[in-house]
Amino acid sequence: MTKSTHKTILGFDFGKKYIGVAVGQAITGTASPLGSVKAKDGIPNQQQLKSYFDEWQPDLIVVGLPLNMDGTPQQVTFDAKKFGNRLAHDYKTPIEFVDERLTTADAKQHLFEHGGYRNLSKDNIDAESARLIVESYFESTYGE
Repeated sequence: MTKSTHKTILGFDFGKKYIGVAVGQAITGTASPLGSVKAKDGIPNQQQLKSYFDEWQPDLIVVGLPLNMDGTPQQVTFDAKKFGNRLAHDYKTPIEFVDERLTTADAKQHLFEHGGYRNLSKDNIDAESARLIVESYFESTYGE
């Protein structure tokens, strides 16, 4: 896969109540947090989801896989895969899954450093986690 293959990437940090969203550009290898989509038991608000796809028209979807610290799957790992596979099918877009261990802790640390406690809203944390997932994908795919 070359950088020109996937220009715009929409990344997701799956959760049962909120799903963080970020957009990344392969040319720069960077991503920006966009916000989050409300979900009910892991089922996202379809209109919110569609608005991100309509706006960004991604060439690739990246979904974080929440694994146990020892790398083994847990129930939410399977839920995240199901969510990602449904997105790929519904939006006819290729998908990649990325190990997301520790992204929430890293997201909280980054947000706190750049705005203190006020910056630690759930929406900010989920979107920042999605940004880290996309950038992790870039590092593993195009890394040095």
